[in-house]
Amino acid sequence: MKKIFVPIIALAIPNLLIAQAPVDRKVIDNFCGCFDVDFKYAETFAPSGEYKYHERDETPAGTELSLPIEQTDKRVVIQHLLVINDSVIVKHWREEWSYENPVIWKYTGDRTWVKQLLKAEQVKGKWTQSIWEVSDEPRYQGFSQFVNMDNKLIWQSTADAPLPRREYAVRNDYNVLKRTNRMNITDSGYVHEQDNVKILRSNGKDEVLVEEKGLNTYKRIDNRLCSPALKFWEKNHVYWDKVRQAWENYIASSNVIKLKFKVEGKLLHDYLYALNKEYNSKKVAEADIDKRIKAEMEKFVIGDDHAAVK
Repeated sequence: MKKIFVPIIALAIPNLLIAQAPVDRKVIDNFCGCFDVDFKYAETFAPSGEYKYHERDETPAGTELSLPIEQTDKRVVIQHLLVINDSVIVKHWREEWSYENPVIWKYTGDRTWVKQLLKAEQVKGKWTQSIWEVSDEPRYQGFSQFVNMDNKLIWQSTADAPLPRREYAVRNDYNVLKRTNRMNITDSGYVHEQDNVKILRSNGKDEVLVEEKGLNTYKRIDNRLCSPALKFWEKNHVYWDKVRQAWENYIASSNVIKLKFKVEGKLLHDYLYALNKEYNSKKVAEADIDKRIKAEMEKFVIGDDHAAVK
């Protein structure tokens, strides 16, 4: 397995009808690089005439480095890092692309994910996109082929997911976001188009609250503008590698994952960010850091199915 911690060079888009590994592995490189990012969301339709639509959310997210930290022919792990300024970098979400992946963690609501084993024919020729929180805890997964439609290279999948921060920070009137994610590769970067359904799930029944359209635009910019993020990752990747490994170990030994939302008023990433600072300042011994990471994670794990983080 090869790890890369250097600026990314944009690759040309292959002319494909239906992509196959390892050829379409190079397509995924289009999601890596230094980008100027804009997020736009608008609620579009509600079944109830009494629903009060939320205002459109248009956020210029700024500069973001999408850094490939693991690469093989059938797996790519991309860490997103927000560049606030030269001295303030935020570890953002993480995505993984895996070819013909037979395991999917299905989100069922109430911060619970259930392991599903897929048949080989269900994932043949398909790539799974796995999205992980800033704490490296699960979010959602979907799988599909890359296809060329009208000279546009597209990957599309639908999956249930927990609320993103832009929603859970301001509302609690629904608990499942059914996301249709469409990744469109463009000459200047890519566009993450979304057709979302906001659902209130209770006792096995779904009530559709409202539908939403999302448009996240990633425009490729000079790699030098992301150099502060690269320096940040060189300094911090050892710690976050350990966090990611702790999650991978726990997930590998589980069939159900159920997590608390907050502990003592804090999210899991609050605890892990604080521990990252302690580790960097040598307040935590190298021999103790793995145990400390697991201890923070165990605060949030619910249930008896391999509840201990191994």
